[in-house]
Amino acid sequence: MHDLLLRGGNVHDGTGAPPVTADVAIAADRVVAVGRDLGPARRIVDVDGLVVAPGFVDAHTHSDLVPLAGGEQATKLRQGVTTEIVGNCGVSFAPLDEAAAGHLAGIYGDLTCGVPVGPRTFAGYLDEVEAARPTTNVMALVGHAALRTTANGMDEELAPGALDQMCALLAEALDAGAAGLSSGLVYPPGSHAAPDEMAALAAVAQRYGRIYATHLRDEGDRLPRALDEAIAVAEATGVRLQVSHCKVTGRRNHGGAPDLLARLHAAHEAGIDLAGDAYPYTSGATVLVALLPPAATAGGTDRLVELLADPCARERLRAAADAGQGLWTAADPAGVRLMQHADPGVCGRTLAEVGGDPWTTLCGLVAADPGATVLLEAMALPDVLAILADPLIGIGSDSTPSAGPGHPRNRGCFPELLATVVRTHGALDLPTAIRKATSVTADRFGLTGRGRLEPGTVADVCVFDPERVAHPDPLGEPTGILHVLVAGVPAVEDGQVTGARAGRVLRAQGRPTDHSPRSRRPDAPARFVAGPE
Repeated sequence: MHDLLLRGGNVHDGTGAPPVTADVAIAADRVVAVGRDLGPARRIVDVDGLVVAPGFVDAHTHSDLVPLAGGEQATKLRQGVTTEIVGNCGVSFAPLDEAAAGHLAGIYGDLTCGVPVGPRTFAGYLDEVEAARPTTNVMALVGHAALRTTANGMDEELAPGALDQMCALLAEALDAGAAGLSSGLVYPPGSHAAPDEMAALAAVAQRYGRIYATHLRDEGDRLPRALDEAIAVAEATGVRLQVSHCKVTGRRNHGGAPDLLARLHAAHEAGIDLAGDAYPYTSGATVLVALLPPAATAGGTDRLVELLADPCARERLRAAADAGQGLWTAADPAGVRLMQHADPGVCGRTLAEVGGDPWTTLCGLVAADPGATVLLEAMALPDVLAILADPLIGIGSDSTPSAGPGHPRNRGCFPELLATVVRTHGALDLPTAIRKATSVTADRFGLTGRGRLEPGTVADVCVFDPERVAHPDPLGEPTGILHVLVAGVPAVEDGQVTGARAGRVLRAQGRPTDHSPRSRRPDAPARFVAGPE
């Protein structure tokens, strides 16, 4: 007697194979059979005409503290997401000491969901999430910002012994089950890190067989150099490389997707183990301070506010920004829209709409709220579609737990993929889109038993209407996601959230090996092509 039978759906197994009309039988937390005439079940759900797929696996989120925040926590479930990779862009909230917690809360407070940021080990963080019973499965990367701030504060230069401490903290996190290392090289304090620093840490992740996910140092004018830097780190260490939210930003760089993809494929064909993720939008979102040169954030937020109050210092920073440091040159003031700011009067307005000299306005807004967030309209649709269609690219929402309107990807990334990329533009067929949203990421992060719908896999399942799935209101909920199971437990039924909290903390397994780093040219020293300027 099965516990649940999903009867008569169009079953996509997550591999990209054509769908089959079949029943899916579930017992406890596992899929036990896919086919017809599977026998009796305690509950039968008719899914005729609907797609039955593995639950979506979000390769890139910032939901680290969502499980600790209370409330419904159903934003991802409503999209069909059953597993999230957190700790991206170098920002995790463990391991931290007291001082580091204060620094990260000051800059990245928009990611905290109101949860206090305090000292904790990475093992302690995972235990907290597990005890809170998350609504989705959670696998966590350890962020470079947490490691560096704990070992070195917000200083630009590394103090003696700081890198050794960072490596030790990373090893402790990997022992606890971290999925790997992440970096955000455009954000403080990652923007202060030299490539050799990242290589030393990536080598630790490689010894554990874990991944290195990086927000590149530049995604606009200097994208080729930034990508070459990440590839050089992977080549030198043998670490598996994940290029986060692949994109080409800035109007003058539009049309650059073929070059980006060609560089990825050239490295892949040369033996570098790499892949990437992307989201289906022409706009991104970030912290407002990322538009400033990295030097502005050295010393922490108090020093930053002092610096921005000095007209001479602002002009020095302007010169550095105009030279390409920070995101300023990729940002059109008419396309930089305030999402969250201490002054509610500016929320929803662009820098151009706030008025005045855009640079002076930017500096004033950052000084008033160093943790402010913005939406950046920066990419071209043909580039976005080309990147999403590439076989090396999976799907990651880059979603944040916004208390305000936020980016539409927070609530609608996966329905938008199915509605716009598949139905409207035809850039992907449905089996391929589902594969990118499921097995591609599950395989990349070593999620055994997830990302596929076949006997023996964990019963993380999404059932949706392929004609109705969409995110029509950017501030509202998606449509067409009808049933979501997490480990066999109904989390969404007939489009309604049940309140079930059946998610699990997924801890990476394995101890470090004695294997030397794999390198295409083992006799040649690493030659890093980019770094802080």
